[in-house]
Amino acid sequence: MKKMMACFLAVLMLLSMAACGGSADKGQETSKAVEAASFGASEEGAEESDMAYVKEKGVLVVGVTDFAPMDYLDESGEWIGFDADMARAFAERLGVEVEFVQIEWKNKLMEIEGMTVDCLWNGMTLTPDVTEALSCSNAYCNNAQIVIVPADQADKYQTEESLKELSFAVESGSAGYEAAVSLGLNYTEVQSQADALMEVAAKTSDAAIIDSLMAAAMVGEGTSYEDLTYTIGLVDEEYGVGFRKGSDLAEELNQFFKEAYEDGSMMECAEKYGVQAAIIEQ
Repeated sequence: MKKMMACFLAVLMLLSMAACGGSADKGQETSKAVEAASFGASEEGAEESDMAYVKEKGVLVVGVTDFAPMDYLDESGEWIGFDADMARAFAERLGVEVEFVQIEWKNKLMEIEGMTVDCLWNGMTLTPDVTEALSCSNAYCNNAQIVIVPADQADKYQTEESLKELSFAVESGSAGYEAAVSLGLNYTEVQSQADALMEVAAKTSDAAIIDSLMAAAMVGEGTSYEDLTYTIGLVDEEYGVGFRKGSDLAEELNQFFKEAYEDGSMMECAEKYGVQAAIIEQ
């Protein structure tokens, strides 16, 4: 009798455990379904909901770095620059506020996938890795990676081969970093392109690789770094804005760019920050 009762209890325990496991599995499936419906675990979900998500929370969160003339802080602590001003205008079109969040550029994909930012709008080079991981806007600006050195040393460094003896400062995760790696240069990673310039000015690095648009605004006579200059160009590239994979905001931005180019407001903003020659027709 005791053996029969023990067997009976064992069967009940097994049935109970199976039921609990089924409930847990169903709970996980329900949670995943809700997540997909809200923000798109699939690309299709994101296409249907990403713009709605931004509009519902009432703010477009933009990931940036300190990168004049695209995104930088004015004396009052407000983010300005060509990209910042265009992002502000795009948010207004969506009927939401804009919030700029300074990020470490090497973590840009983690930031957007983790939904701490809604887009990357910071003179972002449209590399294969970026376009594969994100939904990107059309290219809106031409750029290049160029070498920065002290002005009195510029004559020595006019070829790629001559760069081998230098120590470089490059922004982590940037196109400048990728150029240094591909050329087999000696480099130190820093948090921003602005930091890379400071390294050269302080003589803690021999040279830097930064965006040509930043160099035009920050290096040479009448700038913050009069004793620095740029020598050779390494990589030609184009800028775009990145959103979560499958986001419908990318196409909405393309339409905004087209209209802003046609009505002249994009070029007016570009002239304000001295990047008009680099703007790509939309």
